[in-house]
Amino acid sequence: MDFRLTKEEELKKQEFEAFFEEEMKKAPPEFGNGGLEGVYATEEGFQFHKYMARKLGEKGWLSMGWPKQYGGQEASIMEQVIFDEVRGYYNAPGVDGFAVGMFAPTLLAGATEEQKQRLLPPIAKGEAFYCQGWSEPDAGSDLASLTTTAIREGDHYIVNGQKTWTTGGHKAEFMFLLARTDPESKRSKGLSVFHLRMDLPGVEVRPLLYMDGKHVYNEVFMNNVKIPAEDLIGVEGEGWNLTRQTMNFERSGAGGFSGAKRYLEKIIEYAKATNRNGKPISKDPNARRKIAEMFIASEVGRTLAYKIAWMHQKGDFMGLITAASESKLFSTESAQLMSNYATELMGPYGQLEGGEYAPLDGGMVELYQFIKGATIFAGTNEIQRNLIAWTGLGLPRLKFK
Repeated sequence: MDFRLTKEEELKKQEFEAFFEEEMKKAPPEFGNGGLEGVYATEEGFQFHKYMARKLGEKGWLSMGWPKQYGGQEASIMEQVIFDEVRGYYNAPGVDGFAVGMFAPTLLAGATEEQKQRLLPPIAKGEAFYCQGWSEPDAGSDLASLTTTAIREGDHYIVNGQKTWTTGGHKAEFMFLLARTDPESKRSKGLSVFHLRMDLPGVEVRPLLYMDGKHVYNEVFMNNVKIPAEDLIGVEGEGWNLTRQTMNFERSGAGGFSGAKRYLEKIIEYAKATNRNGKPISKDPNARRKIAEMFIASEVGRTLAYKIAWMHQKGDFMGLITAASESKLFSTESAQLMSNYATELMGPYGQLEGGEYAPLDGGMVELYQFIKGATIFAGTNEIQRNLIAWTGLGLPRLKFK
């Protein structure tokens, strides 16, 4: 594969960089170091997220790869990767990962024409915000064991069950829901995808607070919630195939790797400017080795993201399953390595969450506390290793009873 950008891609990258550099000057103090906490933990952060979403929607950057008939630009996958890379570097909000990154591809893959015309335009304009109704107390990485039911009664489905670890559920207007439409079915059989309005009677959202008290995750309870039959996405009972496609869209990772590179640049600046034992930290051989390891990891990650774009261009969709798992696995474990090394380099000051003495405005201690969760959500890294073994190496697949 060729890592060089074309002239047109270079110009597009410059356009993205100029936009985000200017717009991120408007971020409120409450947005902090960004990420999920920046978007969902405060109202000011969420309003900035919505502002950025509208700006990106006006430019058509939320739907670049979509067909033109649905408001897209039919841009290349490489252009999308460049956009994700630049946005990740600036740690910018505005892209609803659930709406743009997951539900829109699901609609494009399996929705009716009426559903596409009704549900895609608000997403493209940055006017609709979603959460993901997948995980349950006893169905996380083993999603196929979920028990939430959606039973057809006339022109509605009646939904009962519980979802958990629902990111942004307290801010979202909609949920894309995976539920069991055949209560007698087992595992991946009999599952279906729905579009759910969060203001429907019977939907209750309860907070699951971070260890620092911030509100990002939720439990969502559904008690006899009536979803119109027209909001069933795809064929009843065939939701698992759609969900598997969505999983692969979720795990490309370009933005995460470039965001890590931005953090690494700040860590290097800190190491150069901070003296310890009479000399800059950057002169310490052990510190230099750790910084080198972090730099190598960021470059490997960028290569993985570009590999996924290349595989898209080649049409190697089976290979993408393995590549997406590789990217998710490597990005989260690299970020864990970075947070561990960075807090170690910063010493006791690295444990400060705020104030004038907190290096990088407390960004590394936030990452340190958060990143373990990233190795669990979107499919645990143990599950990713299984997928790589099964789909990439052809090893025997585990059999579930």
